[in-house]
Amino acid sequence: MRQIIENQTFDEERALYYSRQTDIVGCTFAGPADGESVLKESRDIALKKCDFSLRYPLWHVKGFRMENSTMDELTRAAIWYADDGVISNCRMEGIKAVRECNRIAIHRCEIVSPEFGWKSSDITLTDSSITSEYIFMDSKNVMLENVSMKGKYSFQYMENLTISNCVLDTKDAFWHSKNIIVKDSVVKGEYLAWFSEGLTLVNCKIIGTQPLCYCKDLTLVNCTMEGADFAFEYSDVTADIQGHVISVKNPRSGVITLDSVGEVIHEDSVMECIGQVVIR
Repeated sequence: MRQIIENQTFDEERALYYSRQTDIVGCTFAGPADGESVLKESRDIALKKCDFSLRYPLWHVKGFRMENSTMDELTRAAIWYADDGVISNCRMEGIKAVRECNRIAIHRCEIVSPEFGWKSSDITLTDSSITSEYIFMDSKNVMLENVSMKGKYSFQYMENLTISNCVLDTKDAFWHSKNIIVKDSVVKGEYLAWFSEGLTLVNCKIIGTQPLCYCKDLTLVNCTMEGADFAFEYSDVTADIQGHVISVKNPRSGVITLDSVGEVIHEDSVMECIGQVVIR
């Protein structure tokens, strides 16, 4: 028999600690006691139409659902060390909202959270918008679909990342990350994907200066590039680019096929560069 807690306000430290098989509906977690860790170590809980304004509410939680709920900017570090969760139709605003979590599915959410999703695995983010200065750093097995993202230093030190039908407005995305597939997306970023390994971009629009340098096993299929100067420096690359590229500099190996290029630069190389640029 599941327990139901409904239409109550909690502000004490660990107010619902180790809740089990509990539905929590229409509750508010805020108040003068300013207590932390309200639902820490809970098991098999469902949160519906709840409002959070206290720190660390869902730490070490195993098996949870949260829907139609809000976490304001005071809900710092909201979900850490949690496993097997579903978050849907929620707004999350606190810094460091998800960290060191496993198997979390996030659907139809609005997220404003610097340092979101660090050191986590098996995370899906779909049909959502997110603003995060650092997103998913040092995480693995992550999937984004139909996401609008605004950030700066995104997807760094990751492994096994799949992105489709997304708009990414970022800066140094994908640095030092491995095994990334990006399809049918817009990727805007300065110094995009330097030091990445196994990055594949398919049917993407790539915007920004000095993209895709120092890459290993880089593949572009049917992509366009805008504002791309000094592209592909010291990269091992196979690229099929539609349209014009401002300049390509010192590709280390591979073949870059495009419609036109403003300049191919072979100078000041610190290593042997034998990559070819082919004009259709």
